[in-house]
Order: sequence, then structure tokens, then C-alpha cells
Amino acid sequence: MLEQYVKKILTSRVYDVAVESPLQPARQLSERLGNQILLKREDLQPVFSFKIRGAYNKMAQLSAEELERGVVTASAGNHAQGVALAARQLGIKATIVMPRTTPELKVNGVRARGGKVVLHGDAFPEALAHSLKLVEEKGYSYIHPYDDPEVIAGQGTVAMEILRQHPGRLDAIFVPVGGGGLIAGIAAYVKYLRPEIRVIGVEPDDSNCLQAAMAAGERVVLPQVGLFADGVAVAQIGHHTFELCRRYVDEVITVSTDQICAAIKDIYDDTRSITEPAGALAVAGIKKYVEREQAAEQVLVAIDSGANINFDRLRHVAERAELGERREAIIAVTIPEQPGSFKVFCEAIGKRQITEFNYRYHSDREAQIFVGVQTHPELDPRAALLEGLREKGFPVLDLTDNELAKLHIRHMVGGHAARVSDEMVLRFEFPERPGALFNFLSKLGGRWNISMFHYRNHGAADGRVLAGLQVPEDERHLVPAALEKIGYRYWDESDNPAYQLFLG
Repeated sequence: MLEQYVKKILTSRVYDVAVESPLQPARQLSERLGNQILLKREDLQPVFSFKIRGAYNKMAQLSAEELERGVVTASAGNHAQGVALAARQLGIKATIVMPRTTPELKVNGVRARGGKVVLHGDAFPEALAHSLKLVEEKGYSYIHPYDDPEVIAGQGTVAMEILRQHPGRLDAIFVPVGGGGLIAGIAAYVKYLRPEIRVIGVEPDDSNCLQAAMAAGERVVLPQVGLFADGVAVAQIGHHTFELCRRYVDEVITVSTDQICAAIKDIYDDTRSITEPAGALAVAGIKKYVEREQAAEQVLVAIDSGANINFDRLRHVAERAELGERREAIIAVTIPEQPGSFKVFCEAIGKRQITEFNYRYHSDREAQIFVGVQTHPELDPRAALLEGLREKGFPVLDLTDNELAKLHIRHMVGGHAARVSDEMVLRFEFPERPGALFNFLSKLGGRWNISMFHYRNHGAADGRVLAGLQVPEDERHLVPAALEKIGYRYWDESDNPAYQLFLG
């Protein structure tokens, strides 16, 4: 199997449209981690992503008759732009079916490269179904985003370049994983030529289809997929890709949204370039690996896979990057409601920088304050801050890993509602598009009174809402069925301590 894929990789026709991307040292990150970190800059491809390699290689293998009929694919962005550019290079027509939630940047990128965009459905499965329908109706050739041997071979040319650019010691290559085309191609080439090099996949912890499949020994379908790293938001690893990954991928690491945001900042600090969340996965994985293994003086490569990010999303990235780097703690502190309390609290914080401070009067006895405080993972860790405050008599609740607090509560601290009873607190994610919020409210319906509501547009593919519903105790059992009917991801946050402290 490996020999066949290596032959395909060596004969892949990618350089009609792709460039050999540089393998660039990340000097600041290397110094900080005590290892040599090299970035494979696939964000510098003509479509700002590695996807052009596999798309063009597949299309270059089509017969004259197939090219004449045209091609179709379904994609949320990077693969779509690759197919559009490849089609323009080959002089054929390309139809790209994209979910209506696709960031405008990626839609415009496809159109600018001559692709015909069809917006269909709220999520990838609906777009995929429609694209396959067009194959039947129009006779188009389908260009799969990852699960095709020619696509895998095209992506494998990334590994060919890495081994040529860095022929010396190389301990591990970290690869972002969605459907698995990139890591399958890299693993096939590396394990054939340099089997001592570890190939490590990196996935978001809420989109870990390869990790789940490797644990189960077979392909599995994730019941839900996180949308923050939309470039790898895939529910099931590909068939061809899994056959390679299960044999030749050494392990899969998962990382959080905050860790991805911190990695985007790391790459920016070293290169002054801004990657998309999926593009920063490998760097986030390296940082987690180095900490876990206490690795030192190793040579580690991260595939910087793409830079197609909506500018609006950067506010969310910046907000979460310091948390991911463990340079900020989010805490709730109870202080006496009396003159001088704030001063005593600030003295307890010491010289640490306060990044956020939210307070509203609640009662004559005590006050709850929501505070962001600058920390340092080695010099001044979060644990030292919490311990110091507790030693000075302040009850402290650590909210740094509390998603409700980070997404909503920090923007809502305004006091308790004394007259609200029977409140259920629910956090939702729904596909973001014009009119989405109105549609969500329409689906929520008028059965129960909405007692609290917070929505903030993050410039992402998903909208995030916190809602309070007044539901009498004898009707609580009806809520799950009503929410399942709406069909959006949700979490019951009624017992979340951040809600209880500031809004309950």
C-alpha cells in the first residue's frame, strides 16, 4: 500500500498551480519551548491553504470527456477554493455547493477564482447531499475533499517537500486532521522513507473523529461536531484515509478552543501572519506534546495548513488567546459590601494586571465580582493567585475553564432578578447566517416566557445564545422534547456556578 501511494505522490501534478511552501523556523516559539519548531507554511499557497494540491492532482487525472462535463464538490471553504482555481487552470467549469453558514470570505474566494457557488443547507451534510444529486442530474465528476487516493497523494507532496527541505534530524510532524486527507498523505510518504519520524494528528477536542475511530478500531460518526475550527469540522474520518491512518499515524492529540487561539497568536508573533483555527492546530498540538512529554531539543514540524479566517473572528481569538496561554485567569470573588472592600481586594491582587472587572450591587451583606487577572504559567501561575486570595479570606471560584462564563456571563454581569422564578438556563449553538437569530427565536416559540437572553456575533459559522426560560416545575419534563424539536446543540446551565453567582 505504502509503495503505491509513494509512487502516486512522486508523480502528482500539483506544481502547475501550487508552490513549494517554505519550512520556516518559529524562533520565539522554539526558544520558549526549548525545541526547534519549524512551520510548514501552507497558508502561503495561492488559495491560502494546502487544499489546492489534492484538488488539482485529482482533476488533472480526469479524462477529456470528464473534464468536458465539468466537476462539482461540496465544501465549507478551502477545498472549494482549490477546486475553483484548479478548474480555471484546466479551463473547465466547477460547481461548488457550500452551506449557507460558510464565511463570506470563503464564498467570495471561490467566486473570485471562477467557481459557480450554490449555497444550500445549514451544514456540510446537506451541501454534500445536494452536490451528489447534481452528479446524478448533470453528470459532473465529483471531487472529494479528502477521501480519494489522488487527493491523498496530492496532499502527500507536503511531506515530500518537508523531507527534502530538512534532510537532517526530524523527531515528529504534527498535522491538523479533518477528514484525514493531509495526514494520510503525509503518513504514507514519511513512514515509507523515514519510519522513525513520528506522525501525530491534532484535532479539536469537540471534533475528534480520527481519535475516536482509532480508539474504536473502526470509523465512527460523531454525534456532534464543534464549529470553531470549521476547516476540520468533520463527523467521520474518510474510508481511504482511515486505512492509512490506523496503520501509520502514531497518535492523535486533541486541543481546546483556547489552546487553538493561543496558537494563532504564537504563529502571529513569529511570522506576522494570521492563520485560521484549523491552521493553528498543529502548533497547539506541539505545545501540548512538549509539556506532556517534557520534550527538549527535539526537531518538530507543524503544518500551518491555512489562513482563510474572517476578520470578524479575530476579536474572539484575541479574547481567548491569553486564557489558552494560561496568562489570564477568570475568577469570581465574594467581598463584603462595605467601604474599603475594593481597596483590600486590589491589595490582595498585588501588582498583577487586572484585565477585566465587573460588579453590580446585590445586597447589603456581600458583593460578587467577576474579574480577569493576568497570570504567567511559570512565574505566577493561576493556582498561586487563587491560593493567595483564599489565604486573605476571600472566597474564590475559578471560572477560567467555564465556557458559560467566558462566552456569556462576562458580558452580562448586571445583578440578580429577584422576581424571576422557575428559571431554566440554556446555552445554544446554531448555524449563523443573516436572519438566524430571528429564526432561532421563532423556533424557541412562545410556550415559556424568556426571562434572560444574550447573543453575541463572533464572526464565526455558529451563533451562540444564552437564554433563561421560566418553566414551572411540573412542565420541566417537557423541555428536552421541545429542544430536540428545535434541532440545535444545547447545554442545560441551570446549575452552573457562574450563573448562580451573578444572575441566578
